[in-house]
Amino acid sequence: MSTYDNFLSLDIRVGKIIAVDDFPEARKPAYKLTIDFGPEIGQKHSSVQIVKHYKKEELVGKKVLGVVNFPPCQIGPFLSECLTLGVPDENHECILVVPNKQEAVVGGKLY
Repeated sequence: MSTYDNFLSLDIRVGKIIAVDDFPEARKPAYKLTIDFGPEIGQKHSSVQIVKHYKKEELVGKKVLGVVNFPPCQIGPFLSECLTLGVPDENHECILVVPNKQEAVVGGKLY
């Protein structure tokens, strides 16, 4: 069983997607995101398998939640520096976890 202290060890922040690129080398269809997590964290890159639900142009400017204190993960030729959070739909395709208000502050920590 996890503890509250385990939860607090995760650094989950609000980020704003500033760039989206195709990731043709991925085994499953995916995008490469550049996400701005504010002045304290800066920009990080993430690979996400969300092509079923999102077009590249609708993602730029979208606020998302991401774990920013995991170690980087090599995904083929791409180094993913954070985990962008999502939940499954009925077909196990990823839907992004997003703040429901635009007032959510970029770099704000989940609590």
